[in-house]
Amino acid sequence: MIIMVFEEDVGVRDRKVEHIDIVLKENPEYHISTWLEYVYLVHNSLPELSMDELDTHVNLFGRRFDYPILIDSMTGGGKDTDKINRALAELAHEYNIPVSCGSQKAYLKYPELGYTYKVMRDVSSDIFIIGNIGGQDLREDPRDVVDKIVSLIEADALAIHLNPLQESIQLEGDRDFKGVLDAIAEVTDYLDIPVIVKETGAGISYEVAKSLEAVGVSAINVSGAGGTSWSAVEILRSRRKSPEHSEVGSVYWDWGIPTAASIIEVVNSVDIPVIASGGLRSGLDIVKSIVLGADMGGLASPFLKAFSKGGDSLKRFMEGLITQIKIGMLLTGSKDISSLKEARYVLLGPLKEWVIQRGVWDG
Repeated sequence: MIIMVFEEDVGVRDRKVEHIDIVLKENPEYHISTWLEYVYLVHNSLPELSMDELDTHVNLFGRRFDYPILIDSMTGGGKDTDKINRALAELAHEYNIPVSCGSQKAYLKYPELGYTYKVMRDVSSDIFIIGNIGGQDLREDPRDVVDKIVSLIEADALAIHLNPLQESIQLEGDRDFKGVLDAIAEVTDYLDIPVIVKETGAGISYEVAKSLEAVGVSAINVSGAGGTSWSAVEILRSRRKSPEHSEVGSVYWDWGIPTAASIIEVVNSVDIPVIASGGLRSGLDIVKSIVLGADMGGLASPFLKAFSKGGDSLKRFMEGLITQIKIGMLLTGSKDISSLKEARYVLLGPLKEWVIQRGVWDG
């Protein structure tokens, strides 16, 4: 079990430790759901398939991965985070899936913390590792920033995260969001590795997705609402330091586009790969996301919580995810991931109302 120790300094490295502590010990979850419960898959009682022969591999970013699972961005840059990143990298290596490190902003400010990220590459040269930096952190000198963070971990791809909600709520947050799209455009033109743009739990809309595709982004990770609320994380942090500020931000605890709605918005607006994330907690959530058109499902806090239990918990959690994905494939008559994308489904309730009103689904 990880023991987190707080310090008086509220610099970025300490904030990373606080974030992990809050995710593990408190309940910074959305009160709204992902809306994946409004996606009903049509049961196939005569699949004519053997579960042992199902093909779960997916081709993405020029690589063949054994499962449509991404260990999504979590940590780095704080006390004990190297242990977490090593364990996640070892899991990614064993199962041949991609892994994304947490924001590398701490490394830019405190280069001595580079080892907390570099430990992922130390595990193996074969792991597909995704670097991570905030869009706002690129604006002054995009090329210099990405050179530093990509070379540190020999990244195979770079994730640029968008977090205006979190920054707006955060005590030390940056409230200036001008110039981010131009910085992303410069990075996509400069780098020769895939550039993924992801949200941090509030979802990506049709309009934003089109703008990102237009500047050359390789893929979009929707990171919709319904799982860990990063505005909630910052609200809970504020309660420890500035209760008045936490009350101001509390009305935005549940702000965002539910994950299922965000998947449909993005899938139906761009012709680049889409990663589903934001509150995915099971293999069935991944299956539903792929049926809606995503190429892969990303999970973060479930892996972190499994790690915190110690022992073989991470591996048991991964094995459970894989089995759940295979059951979903079997019960929809899907022999492989391409077939799963063609599986029949029905939308109900507020999800159906949302996508019809937004004009991103015709039934």
